[in-house]
Amino acid sequence: MTADDLAAALATPEMQPAAALDAVGRLAEAVTGARLVTLMIHDPDDDSSERIWSNMPDAYPVSGRKPANHTHWSEIVIDRQETFVANSIAEVAAVFDDHPLIRSLGCESCMNLPIIVAGQVLGTVNCLDAAGYWTPERVAAARALLVPGAAAYLLHRQTAKESAQ
Repeated sequence: MTADDLAAALATPEMQPAAALDAVGRLAEAVTGARLVTLMIHDPDDDSSERIWSNMPDAYPVSGRKPANHTHWSEIVIDRQETFVANSIAEVAAVFDDHPLIRSLGCESCMNLPIIVAGQVLGTVNCLDAAGYWTPERVAAARALLVPGAAAYLLHRQTAKESAQ
């Protein structure tokens, strides 16, 4: 997946926003090499999140809304708008109740990259892999997902608003 693939997905009206989300998810796989990638949206109005894309839909399906995760994770990602990194299953377990499932998939570390537009976290790109996977270099490389993520998340938001009207 390349930036050109994403541009093509964004330009294809009949495939929106699914094509754009798929392009961002596949780009996240390519850029980070992560085993598990999911995309979540964040709704500040009701303080909830929703999975809108997953490369492992059997384990992590696209699903309904759930309450926000009020831990030091939300302080880092939502409040401070910074990337969260946990490089051990113990660090993952401290913030995510589904850590047994995460571990069963061969993942013991995660990186959650907030997608921020106009000072608001629209959602996160979540990448998980083996323990110790998230080196400073891999986290820095993931920043390449910020603009493509913003485009896809804005398109998703616009489409959801239009559908609700």
